[in-house]
Amino acid sequence: MATPHNSASKGDIAPSVLLPGDPLRAQYVAEHYFDNPRQVTAVRNVLGFTGTFRGKPVSVMASGMGGPSAGIYAYELYSSYGAERIIRIGTAGGLQPFLQVGDLVFAISASTDSNYAYQFRLPGTFNPCADFELLQKAAAAAESKGFRYHAGQIFSSDMFSDYNAIGAVESWQGWAAMGALAQDMETYALYCTAARLGKKALSILTHTDSCVTGKGLADSERMSALEPMFETALECI
Repeated sequence: MATPHNSASKGDIAPSVLLPGDPLRAQYVAEHYFDNPRQVTAVRNVLGFTGTFRGKPVSVMASGMGGPSAGIYAYELYSSYGAERIIRIGTAGGLQPFLQVGDLVFAISASTDSNYAYQFRLPGTFNPCADFELLQKAAAAAESKGFRYHAGQIFSSDMFSDYNAIGAVESWQGWAAMGALAQDMETYALYCTAARLGKKALSILTHTDSCVTGKGLADSERMSALEPMFETALECI
């Protein structure tokens, strides 16, 4: 059952998986929200845990950074471990002035500057979408808890390190003009993988840094401020 990137055994992964980028975020979710969490994989220090939430089995596993990494982990979780739904719990840079730091962003669809979909040999441009049932649950959960959220298209980019680098500003501003709410790196690959395998996926992002205003979360808040995202995602399992 083990794959090159996951040492979990058969039955160790729940049908619902939360997928943060950061291994320490995966550990935080397991320790703070799961009942009886147990570590099921740590290949390359990419930590994965399984437990229950309100009696329902749930797993959380890191995806690493970038579309290729997220695509690998999502593919193995879906195809080798029987995951039925993956909910990304990630961070994002805001592309619209009305977004406040800490707002949730639900990715209805994702565009990209990546060549990730080339592997599918499609005669055109593919823009994958979230699973509607998961999206409905996330919106209902955020409403009931009073969390600020926005739903719309996002831009998954291969560029991250410097939004003001040569060409980067022009890139995100162009996508912002087309209505993209935020920029991450992994959602496009996750949604493509889910579509290809006939599985469910949703990306719930926390707006941590604004490309428009330059405002961002303080270093001390970069775990605690993500808790509304964690709580919303857990309502969707």
